[in-house]
Amino acid sequence: MTYQFPENFWWGSAASGPQTEGVFAGDNKEQSIWDFWYDAAPQKFFNQVGPDKTSQFYQKYKEDIALMKATGHNSFRTSIQWSRLMANPLTGEVNQTAVAFYNQVIDELIAHHIEPFINLYHFDMPLVLQAKGGWENRDVVELYVQFAKTCFELFGDRVKKWFTHNEPIVPVEGGYLYGWHYPDKVNLKAGIQVLYHEVLASAKAIAVYHSMGLAGEIGIILNLTPTYPRDAQNEADVKAAAFVDGFFNRSFLEPSVKGYFPADMVAWAKGNDLMPQTTTEDLAVISENTVDLLGVNYYQPRRAKAKESVLESRPEGLLPEDFYDVYDMPDKKMNPYRGWEIYEKGIYDTLINLKENYGNIRCFISENGMGVEGEERFVNAQGMIEDDYRIEFVTDHLKWVHQAIQEGSNVQGYHMWTCMDNWSWLNAYKNRYGFIAVDLDNDAKRTIKKSGYWFKTVSDNNGF
Repeated sequence: MTYQFPENFWWGSAASGPQTEGVFAGDNKEQSIWDFWYDAAPQKFFNQVGPDKTSQFYQKYKEDIALMKATGHNSFRTSIQWSRLMANPLTGEVNQTAVAFYNQVIDELIAHHIEPFINLYHFDMPLVLQAKGGWENRDVVELYVQFAKTCFELFGDRVKKWFTHNEPIVPVEGGYLYGWHYPDKVNLKAGIQVLYHEVLASAKAIAVYHSMGLAGEIGIILNLTPTYPRDAQNEADVKAAAFVDGFFNRSFLEPSVKGYFPADMVAWAKGNDLMPQTTTEDLAVISENTVDLLGVNYYQPRRAKAKESVLESRPEGLLPEDFYDVYDMPDKKMNPYRGWEIYEKGIYDTLINLKENYGNIRCFISENGMGVEGEERFVNAQGMIEDDYRIEFVTDHLKWVHQAIQEGSNVQGYHMWTCMDNWSWLNAYKNRYGFIAVDLDNDAKRTIKKSGYWFKTVSDNNGF
């Protein structure tokens, strides 16, 4: 069977500034929470590889963009690091070295006919702002809006696709619930205040962008994890799944697309003394500034069942898991390296949900991919990694994206995570995701994997 995609479909990949750029003498970058955390606790990071040792995109961007072209990219998403662009995030003073770098990257992409998709926040809070409480602090929302406006002014003449946040639920989960992001707290109420401020920051940045009359569009990138009850006939399981979907998906999806927070989650927060501080003016801003375009990151589903285990009493208070139990479905297909379920139909279910319940908003798959440990095992005699498992993974997901398009989904493109193997927070380089291998022991030497050559054929044929 031939899977043909619509004309002008976006083929490419996604990455981020903090995960690819690295830190170099004379780059004048300020510290982010990741730079600080690595300095303070390097043992938390796999093989003690920190954000200074990322994929060296800062120095190798010309080579990398040529490799993007060689792997079929017509579009590429990365992020502008707040801590790199702003010499002083408190005063709005700009780092001119960073301005020159980002201008060169954008111009180089355009010269190769690769459209830049630029995201503004990818988990990289400047340390000086984290010292004020980070997203817990209302003032940081205004400083973020100033940063966003600076980006639009500097680069908005050429960048036509902007995104306010990548996966804004992750700073909540990682930073305030489960300990895999700084500030490494366990405080659900503070996490919900962070959630609220991220939504507000997004809406305010959208308002500024639209007020500037630039010829482009602005959206948000959400990791939508379709949530399935253990038993669809069991009311308690269905209710548990609705809670999980509400907390992890709809808490950002509804305000971003519809302009208001989900009523069931507001009621839950009120009932458990978890409500954030809000104002009527804020809610009006959120209501009036919804997204033009939605990025959808899809890796795995969630499965939930009614609470069966005993509620833990813990000094730090409630967690989302106090309201449901994770359902460990037997015989599920797994990526054993990442410990994640592989469920290709979830990408279709997500797109159909957007079609049926969110006005069929224009969207694209902004991340989907497979992290594998020890890929050097698959190097052939020519020195190329034969990652047939990645080709199969992407193919199987694209078939479901194609099915959603046949049924009227407004999905515009597919970006894999990621272009070249990159640094993944506490996991560092444990799992590799790229179309292009990076040899950390050999000056980050790049080699296209089998999947990279395959992806070019998909892009060239606009299908497979």
